[in-house]
Amino acid sequence: MSTQESYTSSLQIEHRSIDQIPAAERHGTPNRLFFIWFGANMQVTAAATGAIAVAIGLSLPWALLALLIGNLFGVTFMAAHSAQGPTLGIPQMIQSRAQFGFYGAIVPLVFVLLMYVGFFAASAILGGAALAAWWGINAKLATALVSLVCAVLAIYGYRMIHQYERWISLVCGLGFVYLTIRLLTLHHIDTVWHSGSVPYGMFLLGITLAATWQITYAPYVADYSRYLPEKTSQAATFWWTAAGSVIGSCWLMAFGAVALAVAPKLFNGGSVTFFTGLGNNHTGWLIALIIIGGIVAVNVLNLYGMFMSATTTITALHSMQVNRGARTVFVLVAAVIGTVLAIAATSNFLTNFENFILFLAYFLIPWTAINLTDFYLVRKGQYDIASIFTPDGIYDRLDWRTMVAYIVAIGVEVPFMNTTFYAGPMVSHLGGGDISWILGLIVASGLYYVLHLGVDVMPHKAHEVSTTSASSEGMVTQ
Repeated sequence: MSTQESYTSSLQIEHRSIDQIPAAERHGTPNRLFFIWFGANMQVTAAATGAIAVAIGLSLPWALLALLIGNLFGVTFMAAHSAQGPTLGIPQMIQSRAQFGFYGAIVPLVFVLLMYVGFFAASAILGGAALAAWWGINAKLATALVSLVCAVLAIYGYRMIHQYERWISLVCGLGFVYLTIRLLTLHHIDTVWHSGSVPYGMFLLGITLAATWQITYAPYVADYSRYLPEKTSQAATFWWTAAGSVIGSCWLMAFGAVALAVAPKLFNGGSVTFFTGLGNNHTGWLIALIIIGGIVAVNVLNLYGMFMSATTTITALHSMQVNRGARTVFVLVAAVIGTVLAIAATSNFLTNFENFILFLAYFLIPWTAINLTDFYLVRKGQYDIASIFTPDGIYDRLDWRTMVAYIVAIGVEVPFMNTTFYAGPMVSHLGGGDISWILGLIVASGLYYVLHLGVDVMPHKAHEVSTTSASSEGMVTQ
């Protein structure tokens, strides 16, 4: 496909939703995935997450090490999901029907929808603040305007999102090079560069924050690789996704950790004023634009994910046509909900955001373990796509084995959970550390695998989708 054709098609609203992408519509190369995930991480919410590692009591060197380890570990799972996209050609969460059952998949979908809404609201707060400071307008109006831009991009869909992320990766990358240089030259990092003794519990918590940041991308990562040709290398898909995500996240998290360490009062949870203050009298508007562009880059993914997950849930309960009109309504309603929450919840940002990330991890990590175990070890990439779109297919309405593995894994996590509103009885023995996510991964994966030993999981005819069946479910949207 030529560059001109790519731009032209980007201006057309995507006509696919959760249906399988036919071979004739597959296109692109996996290197494009680098820009999606690099761009998604080049934003101040990632910096705020990195700052938490210092806020919980880690010295700067130990905070940076914890963030690096967590990102490298978490991206392994995140990128493994991305490699599923070209093979199956369907969005990430609808694939859960093959593990949980047609209706059982609604359970993890509910938590994923909460994730999208929460991340959208948290990022919208910062994007609105940047626009309000730049234009001198009301913060609530500014937040709504930034959300509107995200909504327009999400309505146009896959190609438009890829084009936007490619350009914003370049713009924000150059912008944060400038901001990083200014951060290191205006503030004396040597005054806070001391290791001392490391509180191992907080070190574990820092790793947890970074790892779960990566894993929370898992429920929608395959959405952006599903249009790639089926024969696309899984290894290439994995590495391009991992490279973009881990480089972007490590950079911005390190930025946030350093910023909070050298200027705790000024940074204040990712204050837009701090970022603009790194520039001079002539660069304030440019820095604000970079911040807004980065927020849009991640929030359009959250909004697109909300659309996909809501569509998957609703069409399981009620047959409907997801045409372009319905798509627009879905996206706009999701954007309004996220924007209202952003406007209503702007105080105590760092604490609330930390708790939100950890809370989601307790429910999403068992799901990611089950999904990856099923794809790579149990079914080994062989699925009957048509059955995913009908309650009467080979995947049943509810898979009790999967539900047992999922619920038991969450139950195992409970004694090790550590948030401000609940701390499990084992947390004090770990110095405040949170290893619930590690246990969730191990238990969910192991139990799911054992419970499916001897079960006939191979489809009668893999990788085919019945157009009649898909259309009757409202999946093919012309």
